[in-house]
Amino acid sequence: METKSTSSFTNLVDQSVCPGDVVLDLSKMINHTIKLGGGLRQDCDAISVMKAGRLRFSKPHKYWVENSQKRYVPYAEDSVLGIVVDSRSDNFLVDIKGPTLAFLPVLAFEGGTRRNIPRFEIGTLIYVRVIKANPGMNPELSCTDASGKAAEFGALKDGYMFECTTGQSRMLLSSPTCPVLDALGKKLSFEIAVGLNGRVWVDAASPHTTIVVANAIMN
Repeated sequence: METKSTSSFTNLVDQSVCPGDVVLDLSKMINHTIKLGGGLRQDCDAISVMKAGRLRFSKPHKYWVENSQKRYVPYAEDSVLGIVVDSRSDNFLVDIKGPTLAFLPVLAFEGGTRRNIPRFEIGTLIYVRVIKANPGMNPELSCTDASGKAAEFGALKDGYMFECTTGQSRMLLSSPTCPVLDALGKKLSFEIAVGLNGRVWVDAASPHTTIVVANAIMN
């Protein structure tokens, strides 16, 4: 969702907010585009809070409410870790820890055609992007970025996956780099994929390194 911003957000960023709080009056908007993430909604000219937490901001123009919940509410453009639970002729059904299963169309891959449909076994862990998340409907996923390229999306092989709160996930994805990941990266070599749905995947050359990284993040 996109709209226009005023100084209201600037004053409330990193502050605690509660459901019902109005953080922006669109009738007083100025020429600055913003994007609304989880925990915020538009009611006529008001942008209000749907869940308790802290109002957060990430460049260039996204705002959301952060809290440490384990239940994930999907939003468009979220990058998440999903688990394939079923395969059908037109799509894969994927568990992304949301209220309902999401679906991944078999053509939602770079260069996807009927002749090169990927084969995912039940239980396959995949890194995907939420492209549609409308109320009352199953979220739609894609294994491409906004330009149609595979980028970092796709199946994650080997490694170790664990769960955390959605707040921890956002902390790991924060900019500048999360201090824990920064410290680990200076001493160890590993790969990591963090989903905004509270799932983290880690892989390294040795199981020992994988366990060390996972334990450092969880603790």
